[in-house]
Amino acid sequence: MNIAKLKKAPKRIDVSYLTTLGIKAYGHNNLYPQQAKAILDASSTGSQCADRYARFIEGEGLVNKVLYDIVLNRYGETTDDILSAVCQDLANYGGFALHVNYDLNCKVCEVQHVPFESCRLQEDDDAGYIAHIITHPDWTGTTSRGGKILKVNKDTITTFDRFNPDPAIVRAQIAASGGIDHYKGQVLWVSTAGRDRYPLPKYDRVLTELSTDEGLSNVKFRNARCNFLPSAMVITKTSQALTEEDEAKQAVIAEGFAESLAQFQGDETANVLISMTIANDEEKPEIVPFPTKNFDKDFEVTDNSVVERIYSAFEQEPFLCIRNGKLGFSGTTIHDCYTYYASLVSKEQRMIERALGKIFGHWHEPLATTECEIQPLTYNVEL
Repeated sequence: MNIAKLKKAPKRIDVSYLTTLGIKAYGHNNLYPQQAKAILDASSTGSQCADRYARFIEGEGLVNKVLYDIVLNRYGETTDDILSAVCQDLANYGGFALHVNYDLNCKVCEVQHVPFESCRLQEDDDAGYIAHIITHPDWTGTTSRGGKILKVNKDTITTFDRFNPDPAIVRAQIAASGGIDHYKGQVLWVSTAGRDRYPLPKYDRVLTELSTDEGLSNVKFRNARCNFLPSAMVITKTSQALTEEDEAKQAVIAEGFAESLAQFQGDETANVLISMTIANDEEKPEIVPFPTKNFDKDFEVTDNSVVERIYSAFEQEPFLCIRNGKLGFSGTTIHDCYTYYASLVSKEQRMIERALGKIFGHWHEPLATTECEIQPLTYNVEL
C-alpha cells in the first residue's frame, strides 16, 4: 500500500513555544515528562523494569574511587550520590542535567543534580541557537511554598546559561551578572535525542501497555477485595400471617438489606452465609447458592501480552524468561543475563562518563586523573 494512504500516527511530543515564558514546550501542556512518569509509576511491571534499567546504568559506580568519593557541593553529596540521581533521570526521562558553579579562577567548584523534569529549553534565537536552560520546581503549578501555590510565571522560573567551561565565557558571564555573588552558574543538559531536542524515555513506545498494566492490577484488586463472595443465602420461610405492622417492619428490613449488600463484598466475607426471613406458606428453608465471577482467566492473555511488551521495550526479555521459568534459575544463567544487559546500557554509561569528564576536566583542585569510567554491574557465580 502507498505510504500516503496509511493512517498517520500523531507525534509523541508536540513541540510548541510558550512565548510568555520564552521556552520550547515539552509536549502537551508542557508536562510530557511528568505525565509519562506518572503512568510508569502506576505500573508495577514498568516501574520494576525502569528500576532495573537505572541500576544497570549505574553499575558498580566509578572505577576511579578517588573521583567516586569527592564531595561535589555544599550539601555533602559525593560523585556517587550525583551518579545515582543522574542514572534515575536517564532511566525515567531519557536525559539528565547538572548545575555547575565556578570560583573566581573560572574553575568548577560545585556540582549539583537538577531534576530533569524541571528543565526546559529556551526558545531558539534568530540563529536557531538555544543559549539557556530554564527551570521551575514544579511545572504543574501545584507545589506550595510558605503556604502559597508556586505558580508558573516569569517570576518563578530560573534561567541558566548552558554549560561552557571556557574561562573567557565564564568570566564574561560573571561580569554580566554583576559579580561572582550574583552569578547563577551553568547547567549541563544532556538528552538521548541529541542536542536541543527533548528526549523520549525508553518506555514511551509502551505507554499504552503501562496504562493497561495499571488497569489489570485494578481488576485483580477488585476481583479479590471487592467481589461478591458469600457461598449462599439461607432463606427461612414462615407460615404465620403478618400483621400490617409486621409487613411494614419487613419492608424496612428488605430495604436495609439491599443497601447493605456492599458489606458482603470482599475477601474478608468469603464463604459466609446470608440469612433472610420472608413470609410464605411453607416453612422449609431454602438455600440459594451464589455463583461468583472470576475475571482472572478473562484477562490472562492480555496480562501476559502486556508484561511481555513492557519487558521488550526495556530490552529485558532474558529476565522475563527467567521469571517465567523458561531459562531456569542457575547462577550461570543469571550471570549471562547480567553480562547481556550490562552491554546494552553501555551507550548511556558513556554519556554520563563524557559529562562527568567535562566537569572534572575543569575542577578547581588538581586531580590525578579525570577518567570517569563506570564499572558494569556483574553477577558473581559461586563455584
